[in-house]
Order: sequence, then structure tokens, then C-alpha cells
Amino acid sequence: MSILVYIESNENQIKKSSFELLSYAKELSKKLSLELIALVINCTNISTLQDFGPDKILSINQTKLNLFNAQNYAELISNVSKSTGAKNIIISDSVNCKYLGSLLSVKINAAFISNVVSIPSSTTPFIVKRSTFSNKAFCDIKVNSDIKILSISKNSFGVNKNKSEPIIESIENDFIESRIVCESVELSSGSVSIEDADIVVSAGRGMKGPENWNIIEDLANTLKAATACSKPVSDLGWRPHSEHVGQTGKPVSTNLYIAIGISGAIQHLAGVSSSKVKVVINTDPEAPFFKVADYGIVGDAFEVVPKLNEKLKAFQAENN
Repeated sequence: MSILVYIESNENQIKKSSFELLSYAKELSKKLSLELIALVINCTNISTLQDFGPDKILSINQTKLNLFNAQNYAELISNVSKSTGAKNIIISDSVNCKYLGSLLSVKINAAFISNVVSIPSSTTPFIVKRSTFSNKAFCDIKVNSDIKILSISKNSFGVNKNKSEPIIESIENDFIESRIVCESVELSSGSVSIEDADIVVSAGRGMKGPENWNIIEDLANTLKAATACSKPVSDLGWRPHSEHVGQTGKPVSTNLYIAIGISGAIQHLAGVSSSKVKVVINTDPEAPFFKVADYGIVGDAFEVVPKLNEKLKAFQAENN
């Protein structure tokens, strides 16, 4: 038996979130005394994985897998899990993996537990903690299925180095391709994606118009952060829908979330509540966001944000 980790990638480069998956899986492999196998698809920087403890790396390179297709990937991972005897399959909680996990669970008759936030508290029976109710609560799930798919919530476990010298094996896989064909993927602009960002700078209608977004982008550049927005902003066409975060947009689970000119509608708060540190800048001291924020500034964004950016740049210059 083994533990199999699906390593996500973007443009043939392994995503940072995959290192957290391996860190989690390594700890689980110690607890269960099982071999840890990493599965990578069309990746060029495989060597970076050896810092996080896999015993074996299975690498597959096929042109037809260049663009993500949940059905094709589920078929592939299903075949690999059966050939390796994997009883525990670890995936991320990305949008792609939410589709993938449900399809895979049907193919291999496995339990699918999403939003997992910790190592199992017990293995006999298998009990694991997950977040629920839009990250407002936690619950312990008892899993009776012999095969388990665990989707790990971002930034819940952390990245822990555990250097190993894994066997790297190239594999081939034949499967019936899905009738759904992905012909192209349009990527959102910006140097950092919301999904992979450790810091997100988000803004709302308080910015008064798209022409003022330069101060948000300047702050994001200083912090090497992703930019985001509230639903009304994307609905108005000020920013692309790919930047809309919240319960009805992209969920955000970052180390730092800065909300500028966002009052804090319940749907928005539900989608960002799992972020570790939340900072709000708003002129309205009664804005709902202040009730859930770790830090708050009551003030005009057009005055506060440029000064904050200036101070951050000065701090970086002094400490580089």
C-alpha cells in the first residue's frame, strides 16, 4: 500500500501549493508507515520535490495532458492509484481538484473529504478534521471507506522540508480520452494568481472607478501580491471576473488579505474568512468587515494606501 499525491502544475511548473501537499502527506506516511509516491504530469522542475520527502516520483509526459481535463486526469490518477495500491490519495483544494476529486472518488469507490485542515487524529478508525459552513466551524469526519481522497485546505498545514532521494520513474499510460475536449485556456493578467498568492490586495466600489486601480496594483507589486475585487466591481466591469473573490467568486485562503473600500457583504466575508490575517481600510467605521478583521484603518483609501505603500517600500529598502 502507499500514499499517492497528485502534484498540480501551471505551465509545466509545479505549484507552490503542491509542496504543502507533500509536507502533509509525508507526515501522514510516517503515521501510517506507508510509501509516499508523488505523481507529476508534464512538469520540468521535478527535482524540487525531493526537498519534501517523497519515496518515489512517477512522471508522465503526454501532449494530450497539457491542458487540464478533469475526466482525463481522473482516469489517469485512477489507473496509477490501482497500480501502486494507494489507499490514501492527497489532492489540493483548488478549483480544478474540486472537479477532479468527485470524479475520481466514483472511479475508485473512495470517500472524498474536502477542506481537510489537519493530520488524522486517529487512524483506527480514520478520523480527520475539516472546515465547514464557509470556514465558520470545524468538524471531525469518521471515514469508513478503505480508500480515501483527502483535499487539503491551503495554508492549513504549512510547508515543511524533509529531504529525500526518491526514485524517479517515467511512466506511460493509455486511457480512453474524454468526449469533452479543452482546446485552449485563457489566463488572467497579473504576475501573481489569486489561487497561488500568499498575499491578496482586494478592493471594492470605494475605489470609485477603474481609473483609480493603479494604487491597488502599486501596493500589490510592493507586496508581491495578487490583486482581487468584490463582486460589484467585477459586475460593473471595472475588473475582470477572474479577480472576483468571495463565496460567489474565488475562495481565498491566504496568509494576508487586505480589503480596501470593501464594506464586507456576508458572501464576500464567507469566501475570505479562512485567510490568516485580514486587514481592512474603509471610511465607514460601521462597515461589517471591521467586525472580522484582525487590523483596521478608518480612513480614505486614496490617502491611506499611498502612504502605506511608501512606508512598505522604505521598510523593504532598509531590510534588503
